[in-house]
Amino acid sequence: MPPTETKDRLHGTLDALVLKTLSWGPRHGYAIARWLEETSQKALQIEEGSLYPALYRLEQQGWISSSWGDSENNRRAKFYQLTRSGRKQLAEETATWERVATAVARVLQQA
Repeated sequence: MPPTETKDRLHGTLDALVLKTLSWGPRHGYAIARWLEETSQKALQIEEGSLYPALYRLEQQGWISSSWGDSENNRRAKFYQLTRSGRKQLAEETATWERVATAVARVLQQA
C-alpha cells in the first residue's frame, strides 16, 4: 500500500495503536514508532509529525503519562506509559475497531 493511502487509513486509529504499543510497557517516542513499524511488517510507518501530537493529546486525555529517562543509547528521552484510564480506553477502542472492521468486511465481501 503506498504511504499516502496508509497515512489516510491510519488517521483516526493512531491513538488506539499507540495505546496498544504502550500496553506492553513504557517506551519513548522513537521506540513506539519502531515497534509499530516492525509489528506491522513495515506497513505502518508513523512520522514524528503525527506521533508526537498524538502522544500530547493522549497525555492531555489522561490515557498516558510521561517521565524523563535514558534511552538504550544513553540519550535523554521522554518515556510514555499507559494509565489505568488508558487501559480502559484501549479496551473500548479495540471493541469499536473490531465492530467497524467486521462491518466493513461484510460490505466488501458482498457479491
